[in-house]
Amino acid sequence: MSSYTNDINAVSELVQAKGDSWAAINPESVARMRAQNKFKTGLDVAQYTADIMNADMAAFDADNTLYTQSLGCWHGFIGQQKMISIKKHFGGKTDRRYLYLSGWMVAALRSEFGPLPDQSMHEKTAVASLVEELYTFLRQADARELGGLFRQLDTAREAGDEATVEQIQEEIDNHVTHVVPIVADIDAGFGNAEATYLMAKQMIEAGACCLQIENQVADEKQCGHQDGKVTVPHADFHAKIRALRHAFLELGIDNGLIVARTDSEGAGLTKEIAVVKEPGDQGDQYNSFLDVEEIDVADMAEGDVCFNRDGKLVRPKRLPSGLYQFRQGTGPERCVFDSIEAIKAGADLLWIETATPSVKDIADMMNEVRKEIPNAKLVYNNSPSFNWTLNFRQQAYDRWVEEGKDVSAYDREDLMNAKYDATQLAADADDKIRTFQADSSREANIFHHLITLPTYHTAALSTDNLAKEYFGEAGMLGYVRYVQRKEIRQGIACVKHQNMSGSDMGDDHKEYFAGENALKAGGAKNTSNQFS
Repeated sequence: MSSYTNDINAVSELVQAKGDSWAAINPESVARMRAQNKFKTGLDVAQYTADIMNADMAAFDADNTLYTQSLGCWHGFIGQQKMISIKKHFGGKTDRRYLYLSGWMVAALRSEFGPLPDQSMHEKTAVASLVEELYTFLRQADARELGGLFRQLDTAREAGDEATVEQIQEEIDNHVTHVVPIVADIDAGFGNAEATYLMAKQMIEAGACCLQIENQVADEKQCGHQDGKVTVPHADFHAKIRALRHAFLELGIDNGLIVARTDSEGAGLTKEIAVVKEPGDQGDQYNSFLDVEEIDVADMAEGDVCFNRDGKLVRPKRLPSGLYQFRQGTGPERCVFDSIEAIKAGADLLWIETATPSVKDIADMMNEVRKEIPNAKLVYNNSPSFNWTLNFRQQAYDRWVEEGKDVSAYDREDLMNAKYDATQLAADADDKIRTFQADSSREANIFHHLITLPTYHTAALSTDNLAKEYFGEAGMLGYVRYVQRKEIRQGIACVKHQNMSGSDMGDDHKEYFAGENALKAGGAKNTSNQFS
């Protein structure tokens, strides 16, 4: 007996026990509403998705071709449509496909201050609010899809088509939810460890099972692909990692996941000299990367900060801002060190920002990490901040040079030029872009591939295309040809926008609540019928 049937029977018994005052309650209607609301709280979502993500990590450990993917979504509707599309195109399944919540897009698109740079200037509550919004839209997608199945079930029953009834009943019983894990960006924690903990609690209560935190100074935070990044000593960063873990444990999500991100590859500055308790400890290693000069006591100027290194007095290079500078070229080594220490401090996954999307560069660092922590797994930003076309064409050019191929027809510095689009080199580069995720997962143990802000760019691109046509000579045809007709041909659910917004579900509820007195929107005069 299915859970759906069990719910009908259970509600029937309850209605009978309540007597005449509940006689108008239809047990099957209640069972349908229960099926359409699988998750009662955000914590239910967090636990469900944490279980999925942990199982996916175990599967990846056994087979690194089973990597996971996500796209960054800045609105609940965008996340919803993404998951509806995935189910449509991939056999009704969502396996290994997540959502990413980008701090960059929260800052740029969701702040009450208006568009902001990715510098943790947006409201602390904005990220938790977006997590809640995303899951509200995903749960609504479940309700909409199941509502359609229930209406099909009623039609089949009325027609006496028992085979179809059985088939639809099986689809209902085995319904795949649109709810999937969200990797949520908590930036640098928006303050001290206590602030990080409070923010994390809100995000977990909203449904987040995986929190990404970075080792930048909270009040100097920059986008990972910009200059001016300032890191913190490990003791500071690890306190925030433990704050996240305590938030998960307090709320009962014992297998919640933490992604420790290091921006050290591109960060040349630190705000603090780490505390050293004994030679060779974590703080001493952190300080060993500082750019210093050996001096005598007599050479110390007023206000100089100096410390002992191997029995010698050294003065770290200090900028007018008061920040200290790391030695040039130490970024990759610091990333390795940061990654190892983060996992030792309780992180489950790593994130390393790189200057270019290079499989070799990523693998070089991860191979060093895995010498000490063999199962270390990486979350990698397939960033729109990279010029993927130019980078991979240049990589192809350099590879051809090494292989002794003729590159005389190409200008390495001008490979973005459209004149190269149909060339063999461009095709070679595109094939490497196509396999980048599989290649880097195999070579660098990348468990999760994400694009941080793709839907920011797609929204801009599609709006530009529509505006160009609609406000130009095409007029209304600009919308019909390039939007509506494509929606119809591609089976985009939103072509029936009233249905997507919940109108049909509202009709169902009207019938549940008012019976024959229900005034429904989905009658013969509803123009959505033109899209049936």
